[in-house]
Amino acid sequence: MANPSRLLAAVLATTAALLSTALAGCGGGSTKDGDLTAQKLDWQDCPAPSEAEGGGSAPSPLPNGAKWQCATMKAPLDWSRPKGDTIDIALIRAQATGPASRRIGSLVFNFGGPGGSGVTTLPAFGSDYTTLGTRYDLVSFDPRGVGRSSPVTCESDAQLDDYFQQDATPDDSAERTQFLARTRQFNAACEKNSKKILPHVRTTDAARDMDLMRQVLGDDKLHYFGISYGTELGGVYAHLFPRHVGRAVLDAVVDPTQSPEQGALGQTQGFQLALDNFAKDCTSKATECPIGSTEQEVKDRIAKLLADLEKKPIPGIFPRQLTQTAATNGIAQSLYSKDFWEYLTEGLEQAYDGDGKILMLLSDSMNGRSENGEYSNLTAANIAINCSDEKQRYDTAYVQQKLPEFRAASPLFGDYLAWGMLSCTDWAVPGAANHPDVSAPGSAPVLVIGNTGDPATPYEGARKMVDALGKGVGVELTYKGQGHGAYDSKNKCVQSAVNAYLLDGKVPKAGTVCS
Repeated sequence: MANPSRLLAAVLATTAALLSTALAGCGGGSTKDGDLTAQKLDWQDCPAPSEAEGGGSAPSPLPNGAKWQCATMKAPLDWSRPKGDTIDIALIRAQATGPASRRIGSLVFNFGGPGGSGVTTLPAFGSDYTTLGTRYDLVSFDPRGVGRSSPVTCESDAQLDDYFQQDATPDDSAERTQFLARTRQFNAACEKNSKKILPHVRTTDAARDMDLMRQVLGDDKLHYFGISYGTELGGVYAHLFPRHVGRAVLDAVVDPTQSPEQGALGQTQGFQLALDNFAKDCTSKATECPIGSTEQEVKDRIAKLLADLEKKPIPGIFPRQLTQTAATNGIAQSLYSKDFWEYLTEGLEQAYDGDGKILMLLSDSMNGRSENGEYSNLTAANIAINCSDEKQRYDTAYVQQKLPEFRAASPLFGDYLAWGMLSCTDWAVPGAANHPDVSAPGSAPVLVIGNTGDPATPYEGARKMVDALGKGVGVELTYKGQGHGAYDSKNKCVQSAVNAYLLDGKVPKAGTVCS
């Protein structure tokens, strides 16, 4: 099962599309003599998102009137054979709204996951970046294996419903056998349905796509804004192409030095911290907290709810029931942002009364399931990219050995995230490395932002990224806040520092703290 904290916290829903899905309704790119750097993008009005991207309506213009345009870029399927077969990479942009004389270039976004569609996410959050859009074309893309960019396809919607309803915290030998068998079934389906793309979705492949994108967009340097997994992608890009880095921001930073096990344990601690902060916030308000009178009571009642759900699920969204797994997943989703805490409170209230609808909706959001029962390819792409990147393969005996450590980090999330380490068991493609190489000597400064209350990418990862980028490259900024990421929290201090760097080239003083 996918490690939930590795997924982009966004609502992406759809059925998986065929491997060869093209960007229907968007302009393709023409090439000259097979030179992909010389291709010309044919920008057109964007269609509605594909099923693999999450479905929905075509993106509306930004509040300032800027319209979204879409195109496809050709990239090599296999970067070791750059003249061989190609795949389509789906792009979206809103052109800079300021004077042409003030335009800097394109600002390329990756919002994380891995597995999140940039073509749908950038318009959803586009109003947050209108200031940056005065001097940049705002650009994002579906990385290879994601959305419209040759999406990884694994199981059907009905199979995915079953996959996400399974007991993800097995307690005995029979449950462990069943859990491992279901993981292998999912992974085998990925190999069967996505055999062509599966060996070519590593982060290094996506980084090479971004350098091709830089050239096709006409920029001498890549100006970049990476969030969550997008920080890992940005770090890998800086390692591969240090001389091509322009102004780059990494927000909600993945620790590049950790193994998957260390990352899972860090996220276990991060989600527990976020849960502690949620309980403290609820019980410290002037109005009575409806889910407990003390912080400990809030957490104890949640733990009891999950224990009860393991024995007897409650109605969720018909015909599905809210299981312990779905409830844990929904709680984790709600901890990504302080803005979701009110939904968590309401969802817990209802669950205590036997109604699991809100927690189920939160869980569906995490898993990329839409209200009509269709799934995006978020989970499939997430597992495929992670398993292609990560060399480590864990087994049930190893997870059992590590359970006490995970439970000590979080009684609520420990088992769940520990067993998530089995996602890559029997994966068809060997993993690339123990951890990504992001050392980038010679790169321009990279602004690295850590949030002290981030559950999914714990704050300590920012310092590790700064150190790994190398002396004179990483510049750390700390945000004392809650939720996943800093810039979109709308904290004025953070946004002012980022805007000053991206718009005017003013690097903030290392060690700057915003609260």
